[in-house]
Amino acid sequence: MIITATEFKTNLGKYLEMATSQDIFITKNGKTIARLTTPAVNKLALLDGLVGIIPEDQTMDENTIREERLSRQ
Repeated sequence: MIITATEFKTNLGKYLEMATSQDIFITKNGKTIARLTTPAVNKLALLDGLVGIIPEDQTMDENTIREERLSRQ
């Protein structure tokens, strides 16, 4: 749902409740300035973001992946 900042300020309680089930995009002067979302993590969306990180032709176990990730930090 897309709403203006003024509408958000006027009906804060309503939109906080709605944010438990859908993302609320807040605009100001026609530009999106914020997104109100639920704190519950959408695990499927998170997994979609991981697709392609490990090449398919490599066989890596969990420990190897963890060590590689930590070495980059």
